[in-house]
Amino acid sequence: MRKSWLMCVLLGTLAWGQAAPNTLPPATPGRIPASAMANPQAQTAAPDTAASVPPNAAVITVIGVCAPKPQPAAAKGTAAKPATAAKTPPAKTQAGKTSADDCKTVITKAEFETLANNLAPNITPQQKKQLAGLLPRWIAMSDEATKKHIDKTPQFKDRLKVNRMQILTQMLQQDVQKEASDIPEEEIDNYYKEHADTFEQFNVDRMFVPRVKQPAAESKEDQDKDKNLSDEAKKAKEAEDKAKTEESEQAMTKLAESLRDRAAAGEDFVKLQKEAFEAAGMKIESPTVNLPSVRRGGLNAGHAAVFDLKPGDVSQVINDAGGHYIYKLNSKTEVPLDQAEKEIRSKLQTDRTRELMDKMNNSFKVETNEAYFGPGGVGPTGPPRGPGGMGMAPPRGPGGMGMAPPRGPRPMQAPAPAAQPQTPAQPQTPPPAQPPAAQAPPAQPN
Repeated sequence: MRKSWLMCVLLGTLAWGQAAPNTLPPATPGRIPASAMANPQAQTAAPDTAASVPPNAAVITVIGVCAPKPQPAAAKGTAAKPATAAKTPPAKTQAGKTSADDCKTVITKAEFETLANNLAPNITPQQKKQLAGLLPRWIAMSDEATKKHIDKTPQFKDRLKVNRMQILTQMLQQDVQKEASDIPEEEIDNYYKEHADTFEQFNVDRMFVPRVKQPAAESKEDQDKDKNLSDEAKKAKEAEDKAKTEESEQAMTKLAESLRDRAAAGEDFVKLQKEAFEAAGMKIESPTVNLPSVRRGGLNAGHAAVFDLKPGDVSQVINDAGGHYIYKLNSKTEVPLDQAEKEIRSKLQTDRTRELMDKMNNSFKVETNEAYFGPGGVGPTGPPRGPGGMGMAPPRGPGGMGMAPPRGPRPMQAPAPAAQPQTPAQPQTPPPAQPPAAQAPPAQPN
């Protein structure tokens, strides 16, 4: 009974407290507030004695706020009266005055932990301490609001209605994620076999030859001279520069073919890469040649033919807007199932979550009055995110903690592929010096 009352108190306070001043940062599940990091040594020095506290021991006592008194069962044949939040009558002192010390609300360890875990399943000890610091005020303020009958106002009822829908939506999403995560081992095995090429891993060498030579820097005198040229002289200079660029491109293309033949003959890629940059007049460090573990999807689509080479083979020159690329396939291995299982499970869970959510989202349609909302309606009606994720976050509680039922974990995403070596937008931009290992293609976004 007391547990249900506390949940009502929290939800009611969340709807009530929008105008409360922000005195503490919002608590995010899994993240320790900055205030908790002010003195890391003090946080780690204190021993954790929470486990030694028995479940029925009081962990929070709010003096001055009476806990609701259980209502007696109505006799048969007698209409039951509406339940009210009865207060335990304060005791009388010898002077005949009430004693506030005898009016109290007690929260046990079991009640507090149930409440905390329902608000944030992965709540940290520091967040529990933060919640314990705010909960008494929530209880006292909501009790006072109830005395003022704020909980009977239309504004409170509408806020509570919206918060209820948001919380239920978020909990539904968590339920869908849990359902989607129940993936049989057989399904993982089948996916691994059916997508065997996805888990191939390649060790390749890559050489980059710039498309044109680096132009020599013009002196300030030459720049000033160009500004004073006539229109005809400018056109002539532009034609001359264009001819030089075309000549430079032809020379670098010819160099790339030459370097490819030498690489196929067995010359060292590192040496050839350095020679390509020197010929192009590049003053920056040569990019890394060896890519030790590249997966399909880890290179630009135009370079995918590299994965069809045999170990030891050197590709033809691959030309694109940025320059010329030459690859050598050193070896090909497969990611074993035990290492790929987590990735596969995450991918399947994402797909199943999307499928289940799409099914629910497609089960209804919305019509809006454009005369009221204006052209274009109210925008897409995709799955509303949990509380705080719709642009209509449940208001923060007193103190600004924002301990509304937090967002659940988002659907797990398959590990995204490493950033593909981008084709240089400018001729002189080489591929990344340290390209990361590529992963399997990610799941499409919701």
